Amino acid sequence: MDFTHSALPIMIGVVVLASIVACALFLWLQARKKLKVSFDVHHNSTGHVWDEDLKELNNPMPRWWMMLFIITIVFALAYVYLYPGLAAHSGQLGWTSQQQYEQEKASLDAATAPLYAQFSKLTDEQLLAQPEAMQMAERLFLNNCAQCHGADARGSKGFPNLTDSDWLHGGGMNSIQTSIAQGRHGVMPALASQIGNSDDVRAVAQYVLSFSGRATDSRLAAFGKSGFIANCAACHGANGKGNQAIGAPNLTDKIWLYGGSERAIVETIRLGRNNNMPAHQNLLSADQIRILAGYVWRFSQGNNS
Repeated sequence: MDFTHSALPIMIGVVVLASIVACALFLWLQARKKLKVSFDVHHNSTGHVWDEDLKELNNPMPRWWMMLFIITIVFALAYVYLYPGLAAHSGQLGWTSQQQYEQEKASLDAATAPLYAQFSKLTDEQLLAQPEAMQMAERLFLNNCAQCHGADARGSKGFPNLTDSDWLHGGGMNSIQTSIAQGRHGVMPALASQIGNSDDVRAVAQYVLSFSGRATDSRLAAFGKSGFIANCAACHGANGKGNQAIGAPNLTDKIWLYGGSERAIVETIRLGRNNNMPAHQNLLSADQIRILAGYVWRFSQGNNS
C-alpha cells in the first residue's frame, strides 16, 4: 500500500519550515555569543585534539561563514515560496515536474523528428540494416526495456527472454510493435480448487512435464492427463503447444517464464500468474516504437551482441 494521507503534505510543510526556522535560530544564538578571537591554545581550547597537536579553539565563527548561512536561509525561504517545496503549497511559479518533463520531451521530439522521418521512409529490411537507427533503438531499449528484460535482453524469472525464439504473442516485427505500443496483460488463473487436492495438482504438473519428455513419474503423469484436458487445454491446447492469439505459453519446449521444475509448475497451477507489459504508445512515438521493435527482433535472430 502506498504511504499516502491527506495530512501528509501539511506534515511535510511543517517539517520543512521548522528546519529552516531551526537553522535561523541556531545562527541567531551563535551570533549572540560575544567571543574574542584568541589563539592561546592553553586557555581557549575546547579540549578536542587531532593528530596529537592539532587543537580546536573556541573562537567565533568567521563572518563570511555567517553570511553564507544567512544567504542559505534566504534562498530556502525564496525556494519554498516560488516552488512546491512545502508540498501543500504549489509554488508561486506553478512549476511541476510533469510540466518540466513534457517541455523537455517536446523539445527533444522536435529535434529528432527529421531523423525519425528519414527512418520512416525505409522498409523493414533497410531499417534493420541502418546502423544509426539501431544505435538510437539501443538507447531506447536501455531506457525503457532493460529494467525488466535486462541490458542483454535475456530477462529473468517472470520477465521474458527476448533472445530466444519463444514468443507468447508472436515474434514478428508487427507483433513486437503491438506489444510495445499497446502492452500485454497475461493472466494464468489459480486452478488448484478446480483440479482437486495436492496429489491431483502434482499429477497435472507431471503431465505438463511429459510434454517436454521430463516427467519423473509416468504413472502420475498419465493420471494427470484428464485434469489437464479439463482445466488447461482450453488455453494451452490439448497438445500443450499454447496459443499466441491469447498469449498462452507453449509447454512442449524447455523455456519457462517462472521455472520448469515440478515445484515451480505446481506453484503456478496452485497460485496462478499475473504478468503485465506496460503500454508505451504514450511514451514513445510510432517511429520510435518501430525502430525499437526492429532492435528487439534482431535479438532473436542472433544479430545483437
